[in-house]
Amino acid sequence: MYEPIRTKSVHSTMAGTPSDFPHRSREEELDIQLAGHLSALLAVTDDLRALTPSADLDAAAERLAGEVGRLRGGRPPLRATPTASGDPAALHQRAHALAGRALVVAASRADTAAAILSAERMDAHAAALADPKELSAAH
Repeated sequence: MYEPIRTKSVHSTMAGTPSDFPHRSREEELDIQLAGHLSALLAVTDDLRALTPSADLDAAAERLAGEVGRLRGGRPPLRATPTASGDPAALHQRAHALAGRALVVAASRADTAAAILSAERMDAHAAALADPKELSAAH
């Protein structure tokens, strides 16, 4: 009724064959993810610094750059030239959300330094959003 298969199947299982691509550990994946969130937070912080220069934002940017460098094996983050345009409230909201994402990843990675920095940035951006004088000073 059925004709026997005469050629080798094009479908094969992965069992018993070594993989051709490198695998990363969970910790390495979390480090990459955390560095990405902190890099995005650094970019928003740089944009905020261009709009409303402050010593707090300068210090935060340096700390963020240091954490990203640590997570990337000592390679400093690439930083774009900040633009002095945009809505400060929207930037603070974005920064708050990014800091929250970084906090979640840092907590799952048990990275105390990154978790503390993320929580501090969340607090700072929440305070900036709550203070109308902070937001109106940029306009």
